[in-house]
Amino acid sequence: MRKITLATRVSDLALWQAYYIKGKIEETFLDVEVVLNKIVSNGDKILDKPLALIGGKGHFTKELEDAMLAGEADIAVHSLKDVPTYIPQGLELVSVTQRQDQSDVFLSHKYEDLNALPKGAVVGTTSLRRRMQLLKQRPDLKVKDLRGNVNTRLKKLKEGQYDAIILAWIGLERLDLLKDVPFKQKLSLDMMIPPMGQAALGIEIICGDDKIREIAMSLNDERTFICTQIERDFISEIGAGCSAPVACNAVIDDENIIFRVMIGFSDGTNIMQEKIVKKITQCSGLGLDLAQKMIENGAMKLLADAQKLAFKDEMPQRL
Repeated sequence: MRKITLATRVSDLALWQAYYIKGKIEETFLDVEVVLNKIVSNGDKILDKPLALIGGKGHFTKELEDAMLAGEADIAVHSLKDVPTYIPQGLELVSVTQRQDQSDVFLSHKYEDLNALPKGAVVGTTSLRRRMQLLKQRPDLKVKDLRGNVNTRLKKLKEGQYDAIILAWIGLERLDLLKDVPFKQKLSLDMMIPPMGQAALGIEIICGDDKIREIAMSLNDERTFICTQIERDFISEIGAGCSAPVACNAVIDDENIIFRVMIGFSDGTNIMQEKIVKKITQCSGLGLDLAQKMIENGAMKLLADAQKLAFKDEMPQRL
Protein backbone atom coordinates (compact mmCIF):
# COMPACT_ATOMS: atom_id res chain seq x y z
CA MET A 1 0.00 0.00 0.00
CA ARG A 2 1.31 3.43 -0.95
CA LYS A 3 1.09 6.17 1.64
CA ILE A 4 0.71 9.74 0.36
CA THR A 5 0.75 12.92 2.40
CA LEU A 6 -1.86 15.62 1.86
CA ALA A 7 -1.10 19.16 3.08
CA THR A 8 -3.99 21.13 4.53
CA ARG A 9 -4.68 24.20 6.62
CA VAL A 10 -6.04 23.60 10.12
CA SER A 11 -9.24 25.64 10.01
CA ASP A 12 -12.47 23.67 10.48
CA LEU A 13 -13.45 24.20 6.86
CA ALA A 14 -10.01 23.29 5.50
CA LEU A 15 -10.02 20.07 7.52
CA TRP A 16 -13.51 19.23 6.24
CA GLN A 17 -12.16 19.66 2.72
CA ALA A 18 -9.05 17.59 3.43
CA TYR A 19 -10.98 14.67 4.91
CA TYR A 20 -13.43 14.86 2.01
CA ILE A 21 -10.57 14.55 -0.50
CA LYS A 22 -8.89 11.82 1.57
CA GLY A 23 -12.14 9.84 1.47
CA LYS A 24 -12.53 10.28 -2.29
CA ILE A 25 -8.95 9.13 -2.97
CA GLU A 26 -9.09 6.08 -0.69
CA GLU A 27 -12.46 5.10 -2.14
CA THR A 28 -11.06 5.14 -5.70
CA PHE A 29 -7.54 3.85 -5.00
CA LEU A 30 -7.77 0.92 -2.60
CA ASP A 31 -3.98 0.56 -2.50
CA VAL A 32 -3.44 4.14 -1.27
CA GLU A 33 -3.51 5.51 2.26
CA VAL A 34 -3.76 9.29 2.70
CA VAL A 35 -2.27 10.94 5.78
CA LEU A 36 -2.72 14.62 6.58
CA ASN A 37 0.01 17.17 7.22
CA LYS A 38 -1.87 19.89 9.11
CA ILE A 39 -0.24 23.28 8.66
CA VAL A 40 -1.06 26.67 10.20
CA SER A 41 -0.92 29.19 7.37
CA ASN A 42 0.01 32.81 7.86
CA GLY A 43 -3.51 33.78 6.85
CA ASP A 44 -4.83 31.70 9.75
CA LYS A 45 -2.52 33.43 12.23
CA ILE A 46 -3.30 37.05 11.40
CA LEU A 47 -6.98 37.55 12.10
CA ASP A 48 -7.15 41.26 12.86
CA LYS A 49 -6.34 42.69 9.40
CA PRO A 50 -7.91 42.43 5.95
CA LEU A 51 -6.16 39.97 3.62
CA ALA A 52 -5.08 42.79 1.32
CA LEU A 53 -2.96 44.22 4.12
CA ILE A 54 -1.08 41.00 4.86
CA GLY A 55 -0.21 40.09 1.29
CA GLY A 56 -3.42 38.65 -0.08
CA LYS A 57 -4.42 35.16 -1.11
CA GLY A 58 -0.92 33.63 -1.04
CA HIS A 59 -1.02 33.75 2.75
CA PHE A 60 -3.40 30.77 2.72
CA THR A 61 -1.30 28.64 0.36
CA LYS A 62 2.39 29.53 0.78
CA GLU A 63 3.13 27.31 3.78
CA LEU A 64 1.42 24.34 2.13
CA GLU A 65 3.43 24.86 -1.05
CA ASP A 66 6.64 25.21 0.96
CA ALA A 67 5.90 21.88 2.65
CA MET A 68 5.42 20.20 -0.73
CA LEU A 69 8.65 21.63 -2.12
CA ALA A 70 10.46 20.46 1.03
CA GLY A 71 9.24 16.89 0.50
CA GLU A 72 6.80 17.01 3.43
CA ALA A 73 3.67 16.49 1.31
CA ASP A 74 2.77 14.99 -2.07
CA ILE A 75 -0.48 16.82 -2.65
CA ALA A 76 -2.34 19.82 -1.27
CA VAL A 77 -6.01 20.73 -1.23
CA HIS A 78 -6.97 24.40 -1.31
CA SER A 79 -10.13 26.44 -1.53
CA LEU A 80 -9.57 27.44 -5.14
CA LYS A 81 -10.51 31.05 -4.42
CA ASP A 82 -7.40 31.27 -2.22
CA VAL A 83 -4.97 30.01 -4.88
CA PRO A 84 -3.02 32.76 -6.69
CA THR A 85 -2.83 32.52 -10.47
CA TYR A 86 0.96 32.12 -10.12
CA ILE A 87 2.03 28.57 -9.15
CA PRO A 88 5.65 28.09 -7.92
CA GLN A 89 8.08 26.16 -10.11
CA GLY A 90 8.03 22.46 -9.27
CA LEU A 91 4.33 22.48 -8.42
CA GLU A 92 1.24 22.23 -10.56
CA LEU A 93 -2.47 22.92 -10.07
CA VAL A 94 -3.79 19.92 -11.99
CA SER A 95 -7.42 19.42 -11.07
CA VAL A 96 -10.50 21.16 -9.71
CA THR A 97 -13.32 19.38 -7.92
CA GLN A 98 -16.96 19.73 -8.89
CA ARG A 99 -18.16 23.15 -7.85
CA GLN A 100 -20.91 23.32 -5.27
CA ASP A 101 -23.25 26.24 -4.49
CA GLN A 102 -21.13 29.34 -5.00
CA SER A 103 -23.57 31.92 -3.67
CA ASP A 104 -22.87 34.42 -0.92
CA VAL A 105 -25.43 34.57 1.86
CA PHE A 106 -26.86 37.43 3.94
CA LEU A 107 -27.12 36.54 7.64
CA SER A 108 -28.85 38.43 10.44
CA HIS A 109 -30.40 37.99 13.86
CA LYS A 110 -32.56 41.09 13.36
CA TYR A 111 -33.56 41.58 9.73
CA GLU A 112 -35.18 39.22 7.24
CA ASP A 113 -33.15 40.17 4.18
CA LEU A 114 -30.94 42.82 2.58
CA ASN A 115 -33.89 45.02 1.65
CA ALA A 116 -35.14 45.00 5.25
CA LEU A 117 -31.97 46.65 6.59
CA PRO A 118 -32.65 50.21 7.75
CA LYS A 119 -30.56 53.16 6.61
CA GLY A 120 -27.21 53.18 8.44
CA ALA A 121 -27.33 49.49 9.38
CA VAL A 122 -23.91 47.91 10.05
CA VAL A 123 -22.95 45.05 7.75
CA GLY A 124 -19.81 43.00 8.34
CA THR A 125 -17.41 41.89 5.61
CA THR A 126 -13.71 42.32 4.95
CA SER A 127 -14.09 41.35 1.30
CA LEU A 128 -13.59 44.38 -0.94
CA ARG A 129 -15.58 42.53 -3.60
CA ARG A 130 -18.60 42.22 -1.31
CA ARG A 131 -18.19 45.76 0.00
CA MET A 132 -18.21 47.13 -3.57
CA GLN A 133 -21.34 45.25 -4.61
CA LEU A 134 -23.17 45.88 -1.36
CA LEU A 135 -22.60 49.64 -1.43
CA LYS A 136 -23.46 49.77 -5.13
CA GLN A 137 -26.93 48.52 -4.20
CA ARG A 138 -27.25 50.11 -0.75
CA PRO A 139 -24.96 53.16 -0.40
CA ASP A 140 -26.84 54.07 2.78
CA LEU A 141 -25.35 51.13 4.72
CA LYS A 142 -22.27 51.19 6.95
CA VAL A 143 -19.80 48.42 6.10
CA LYS A 144 -17.51 47.32 8.92
CA ASP A 145 -14.51 44.95 8.68
CA LEU A 146 -15.10 41.38 9.82
CA ARG A 147 -12.17 39.02 10.48
CA GLY A 148 -11.73 35.75 12.32
CA ASN A 149 -12.74 32.19 11.52
CA VAL A 150 -16.33 31.37 10.61
CA ASN A 151 -17.39 30.63 14.19
CA THR A 152 -15.85 33.89 15.42
CA ARG A 153 -17.70 35.85 12.74
CA LEU A 154 -21.01 34.22 13.60
CA LYS A 155 -20.42 34.92 17.29
CA LYS A 156 -19.82 38.61 16.58
CA LEU A 157 -23.09 38.72 14.65
CA LYS A 158 -25.00 37.03 17.48
CA GLU A 159 -23.49 39.45 20.01
CA GLY A 160 -24.92 42.36 18.02
CA GLN A 161 -21.65 43.85 16.78
CA TYR A 162 -23.24 43.79 13.31
CA ASP A 163 -26.81 44.07 12.06
CA ALA A 164 -25.92 41.58 9.33
CA ILE A 165 -22.89 39.88 7.80
CA ILE A 166 -22.23 38.34 4.38
CA LEU A 167 -20.32 35.07 4.00
CA ALA A 168 -19.96 32.28 1.45
CA TRP A 169 -22.88 29.85 1.61
CA ILE A 170 -20.84 26.70 0.98
CA GLY A 171 -18.59 26.89 4.05
CA LEU A 172 -21.54 27.38 6.39
CA GLU A 173 -23.42 24.53 4.72
CA ARG A 174 -20.46 22.13 5.00
CA LEU A 175 -19.96 22.92 8.68
CA ASP A 176 -23.73 22.84 9.41
CA LEU A 177 -23.73 26.39 10.83
CA LEU A 178 -26.71 27.89 8.99
CA LYS A 179 -29.27 26.43 11.40
CA ASP A 180 -28.17 28.79 14.20
CA VAL A 181 -28.94 32.00 12.29
CA PRO A 182 -32.63 32.99 12.20
CA PHE A 183 -32.56 35.10 9.04
CA LYS A 184 -30.63 34.11 5.92
CA GLN A 185 -30.92 35.16 2.28
CA LYS A 186 -28.97 33.42 -0.43
CA LEU A 187 -27.84 36.15 -2.84
CA SER A 188 -28.22 35.52 -6.57
CA LEU A 189 -25.16 35.64 -8.82
CA ASP A 190 -26.54 38.82 -10.41
CA MET A 191 -26.93 40.42 -6.98
CA MET A 192 -23.51 39.37 -5.62
CA ILE A 193 -20.95 38.04 -8.12
CA PRO A 194 -18.57 35.57 -6.40
CA PRO A 195 -14.76 35.67 -6.54
CA MET A 196 -12.60 33.57 -8.81
CA GLY A 197 -12.87 29.90 -7.83
CA GLN A 198 -15.49 30.12 -5.09
CA ALA A 199 -17.00 26.76 -3.96
CA ALA A 200 -14.44 24.59 -5.79
CA LEU A 201 -11.36 22.84 -4.44
CA GLY A 202 -8.01 23.05 -6.21
CA ILE A 203 -5.67 20.06 -6.11
CA GLU A 204 -1.99 20.97 -6.30
CA ILE A 205 0.79 18.39 -6.72
CA ILE A 206 4.55 18.07 -7.03
CA CYS A 207 5.59 17.75 -10.66
CA GLY A 208 7.06 14.50 -11.95
CA ASP A 209 5.15 11.81 -10.06
CA ASP A 210 2.83 9.95 -12.44
CA LYS A 211 0.90 8.15 -9.68
CA ILE A 212 0.21 11.37 -7.79
CA ARG A 213 -0.94 12.98 -11.04
CA GLU A 214 -3.28 10.04 -11.72
CA ILE A 215 -4.74 10.36 -8.22
CA ALA A 216 -5.21 14.12 -8.53
CA MET A 217 -6.79 13.88 -11.99
CA SER A 218 -9.36 11.40 -10.67
CA LEU A 219 -10.78 14.30 -8.64
CA ASN A 220 -11.17 16.66 -11.59
CA ASP A 221 -14.56 17.87 -12.83
CA GLU A 222 -14.19 18.99 -16.45
CA ARG A 223 -17.03 21.52 -16.50
CA THR A 224 -15.84 23.17 -13.28
CA PHE A 225 -12.28 23.19 -14.62
CA ILE A 226 -13.44 25.04 -17.75
CA CYS A 227 -15.31 27.67 -15.74
CA THR A 228 -12.59 28.27 -13.17
CA GLN A 229 -9.88 28.44 -15.83
CA ILE A 230 -11.81 31.25 -17.52
CA GLU A 231 -11.94 33.06 -14.18
CA ARG A 232 -8.26 32.49 -13.43
CA ASP A 233 -7.26 33.63 -16.93
CA PHE A 234 -9.23 36.85 -16.45
CA ILE A 235 -7.66 37.60 -13.06
CA SER A 236 -4.17 36.77 -14.30
CA GLU A 237 -4.48 38.95 -17.40
CA ILE A 238 -5.97 41.94 -15.65
CA GLY A 239 -3.48 41.66 -12.79
CA ALA A 240 -6.07 42.05 -10.06
CA GLY A 241 -4.96 41.40 -6.49
CA CYS A 242 -6.72 41.38 -3.13
CA SER A 243 -6.28 45.12 -2.67
CA ALA A 244 -8.71 45.92 -5.50
CA PRO A 245 -12.40 44.95 -5.59
CA VAL A 246 -12.93 42.36 -8.33
CA ALA A 247 -15.80 39.92 -8.88
CA CYS A 248 -15.39 37.21 -11.49
CA ASN A 249 -17.59 34.19 -12.14
CA ALA A 250 -18.29 31.74 -14.97
CA VAL A 251 -21.11 29.21 -14.89
CA ILE A 252 -22.41 26.65 -17.36
CA ASP A 253 -26.12 26.87 -18.19
CA ASP A 254 -27.17 24.11 -20.58
CA GLU A 255 -24.61 24.45 -23.40
CA ASN A 256 -23.70 28.06 -22.65
CA ILE A 257 -21.08 29.75 -20.50
CA ILE A 258 -22.30 32.79 -18.58
CA PHE A 259 -19.36 34.95 -17.53
CA ARG A 260 -19.91 37.84 -15.13
CA VAL A 261 -17.21 40.29 -14.03
CA MET A 262 -17.20 43.53 -12.06
CA ILE A 263 -14.45 45.87 -10.92
CA GLY A 264 -14.76 49.23 -9.23
CA PHE A 265 -14.17 51.20 -6.07
CA SER A 266 -14.81 49.62 -2.67
CA ASP A 267 -17.36 52.37 -1.93
CA GLY A 268 -19.58 51.06 -4.73
CA THR A 269 -18.75 53.77 -7.26
CA ASN A 270 -16.88 53.81 -10.61
CA ILE A 271 -18.19 50.38 -11.53
CA MET A 272 -17.10 48.58 -14.71
CA GLN A 273 -19.26 45.52 -15.33
CA GLU A 274 -19.70 42.91 -18.08
CA LYS A 275 -21.89 39.85 -18.59
CA ILE A 276 -21.19 37.62 -21.61
CA VAL A 277 -23.01 34.48 -22.78
CA LYS A 278 -21.16 32.14 -25.16
CA LYS A 279 -21.45 28.56 -26.32
CA ILE A 280 -19.12 26.21 -24.44
CA THR A 281 -17.60 25.26 -27.77
CA GLN A 282 -16.67 28.91 -28.36
CA CYS A 283 -15.35 29.81 -24.91
CA SER A 284 -11.63 29.24 -25.51
CA GLY A 285 -9.73 32.36 -24.39
CA LEU A 286 -12.89 33.99 -23.01
CA GLY A 287 -11.25 35.15 -19.78
CA LEU A 288 -8.24 36.61 -21.58
CA ASP A 289 -10.39 38.29 -24.24
CA LEU A 290 -12.71 39.97 -21.75
CA ALA A 291 -9.77 41.14 -19.66
CA GLN A 292 -8.23 42.75 -22.75
CA LYS A 293 -11.52 44.43 -23.61
CA MET A 294 -11.77 45.90 -20.11
CA ILE A 295 -8.12 46.97 -20.16
CA GLU A 296 -8.79 48.84 -23.41
CA ASN A 297 -11.69 50.57 -21.64
CA GLY A 298 -9.50 51.78 -18.78
CA ALA A 299 -9.57 48.90 -16.29
CA MET A 300 -5.91 49.22 -15.26
CA LYS A 301 -6.27 52.83 -14.12
CA LEU A 302 -9.53 51.95 -12.40
CA LEU A 303 -7.85 49.10 -10.52
CA ALA A 304 -4.90 51.30 -9.52
CA ASP A 305 -7.22 54.02 -8.23
CA ALA A 306 -9.38 51.44 -6.46
CA GLN A 307 -6.33 50.03 -4.69
CA LYS A 308 -5.36 53.48 -3.40
CA LEU A 309 -8.90 54.07 -2.13
CA ALA A 310 -9.39 50.68 -0.49
CA PHE A 311 -6.80 51.15 2.27
CA LYS A 312 -5.71 54.74 1.84
CA ASP A 313 -4.58 55.05 5.47
CA GLU A 314 -2.52 51.82 5.52
CA MET A 315 0.30 50.32 3.47
CA PRO A 316 -0.13 46.67 2.47
CA GLN A 317 2.59 44.27 3.57
CA ARG A 318 3.82 41.99 0.80
CA LEU A 319 4.99 38.39 0.82
